[in-house]
Amino acid sequence: MANETCSRVATINYQEVLVDSSSTKKGEGLRFYLEKDPVAKQHLELYQKETGIRWQNAALGTAGTGLILSTAFMDDKNSNREVFLLSGLTLLTVNFLLAATMDYYNERNLHKAIEEYNKRNLPKINFNHSRPVKGRKAKYDVSVQKQWGF
Repeated sequence: MANETCSRVATINYQEVLVDSSSTKKGEGLRFYLEKDPVAKQHLELYQKETGIRWQNAALGTAGTGLILSTAFMDDKNSNREVFLLSGLTLLTVNFLLAATMDYYNERNLHKAIEEYNKRNLPKINFNHSRPVKGRKAKYDVSVQKQWGF
């Protein structure tokens, strides 16, 4: 089942467990195990709290989209049109980069939760997802796959 989804998988007792089993809370698939350890549970709750929608991202995205859409109502001869367009694109780019960076560093909370659980509890959770480590650059593997079925 885990191989058929687009989700992260952890191995516990040689069984695959979906880490993000719920569509609303990331890491919820590990809650059953992590809530056995109070420190791990705290890290999991912080991780889930920080993965929510942030009002700052919503505000930047709305402002950027508004600036871009406002150019549709301006004359081609308006000197501010390019400024509005470039400002909107800049806001959207900055918003995306900020959101991606904050999500990347928030993953540390999930890894800390798993580490704290593994220190004191059995069965061990094996979760080898791309992990942010201070001082090391992240390695990303990108692949494209197409399957045909008849």
